[in-house]
Amino acid sequence: MKIAILLPCYNEELTIEKVIKDFKKELPECEVYVYDNNSKDKTFEIAEKSGAIVKKEYRQGKGNVVRSMFMDIDADCYVMADGDDTYPAEFVHALIEPIIKKEANMVIGDRHSNGTYKNENKRKFHNLGNVTVRTLINKLFSSNINDIMTGYRSFDKEFVKSMPILSEGFEIETEISIHALDKKFLVKEIPIVYRDRPEGSFSKLNTFTDGIKVLRTIFTLFKDYKPLIFFSICSLIFLILGLAVGTPVIVEFIETKLITKQPSALLAVGLVILSTLSMSCALILDTVVKQNKRLYELHLSEIKYRIKNEK
Repeated sequence: MKIAILLPCYNEELTIEKVIKDFKKELPECEVYVYDNNSKDKTFEIAEKSGAIVKKEYRQGKGNVVRSMFMDIDADCYVMADGDDTYPAEFVHALIEPIIKKEANMVIGDRHSNGTYKNENKRKFHNLGNVTVRTLINKLFSSNINDIMTGYRSFDKEFVKSMPILSEGFEIETEISIHALDKKFLVKEIPIVYRDRPEGSFSKLNTFTDGIKVLRTIFTLFKDYKPLIFFSICSLIFLILGLAVGTPVIVEFIETKLITKQPSALLAVGLVILSTLSMSCALILDTVVKQNKRLYELHLSEIKYRIKNEK
């Protein structure tokens, strides 16, 4: 089985050599790929000297890097990690075992179950952000995943070659998780140990800017994947507002046979019309999404057939 280690990197000269050597030690037969995302230090040169297959990705953002990796690299099992040495390489055996046994299409390295992320991570609001994202996605997709945003995962070829990546930045992990849940891939979690970055190494994740991007991604994907629920909620909100504004107008008309609150009447009618339009969008887009799912299943069958013939 061909195993590929995927390491997206941006300014990781302090740690990349150790990360490459650690994975090579654990899996001597693997191929380590480092995609350098416009680093301003010596990440590219050090990774090359350490025995990795190094390429440049000029479009800035982790999502762009992962998209190129998934498109370019051919393997039977893919392991995605970070080049900052926060994910111990010794857990790679536990991550790839369910892939090898065909028990999962994606295996998640869970940092939260044993509490190491909460204890090791010193950046403010990161724990709160993880809990918020996890709660939202688990509620929306009726799932029970502990770590939605971990960067340590393994995938089979079927998942990688059928994953349409639209995210450009750090919201990529959220997009991958939602895609796996919506398309009913087999997902398994393995508890791992997380360690904070070594001294002198700095995170490129901006807590507030990237946090807003992640929440925006969840909102967008919720609209795209669950339009019936999304637009039904919008319809209900518009209807409630319309009734709240229009009820005094109706009461006045019943009592006096006159309408003196004409602006309120117009606003109420407009809100009810918006409610009706939102419900129409919900029904139409739900049909479109179901059709797209059917097409995706056909596409997935083609990928499975091609992979089977390659073997």
